[in-house]
Amino acid sequence: MANIKSQIKRVGTNEKARLRNVNYKTQIKTASKKVVSAVNAGDKVLAQNELNAANRLIDKSVSKGITHYRTAARQKSHLAGLVNSIN
Repeated sequence: MANIKSQIKRVGTNEKARLRNVNYKTQIKTASKKVVSAVNAGDKVLAQNELNAANRLIDKSVSKGITHYRTAARQKSHLAGLVNSIN
């Protein structure tokens, strides 16, 4: 544990930020799973709606600096490919 007062404060703020980041990442994972389940069910309209919701969350995480923009692009591309594969 740190002895310096400013470092003790940084430990606390870093922990708060980590928990906030975990929350966003969990929301993205859940939204992605909803897209995949809609694709597996074959419901194109539901899958498209879930894709839009997932894309919003992914873009928000990029703007907050939680996810790298290339990782986000890869995730969005993967999900869009799944939705487009529905006939």
